[in-house]
Amino acid sequence: QVQLVESGGGLVQAGGSLRLACAASGTILSINDMGWYRQAPGNERELVATITSGGTRSYGDSVKGRSTISRDYAKNTVYLQMNSLKPEDTAVYYCTANVRDYSWSRRDYWGQGTQVTVSS
Repeated sequence: QVQLVESGGGLVQAGGSLRLACAASGTILSINDMGWYRQAPGNERELVATITSGGTRSYGDSVKGRSTISRDYAKNTVYLQMNSLKPEDTAVYYCTANVRDYSWSRRDYWGQGTQVTVSS
């Protein structure tokens, strides 16, 4: 079993910053891509940022220039630093990881989500 546990969400004023973290644990042999998606009420889930095992980063247009994704490979943890937050950043943020587990199968795992609320 593989678990992803997010932390760091909360309520912040517009213009503020938050740092999200997501730790993967369990029967992990290796992790390929890790990333963050978000979903606001009534909207589809959208890409926030991803980072490959080699460190290549990609960002969604809505957060580009305001967010930085990073990764601690030793801790199987991915971080999302979000700055200059806007009310439209309000959403549930989900962590994802592409994991090869002890059975040698590879699949995507998702965290339970962490709420980010930006007040105007």
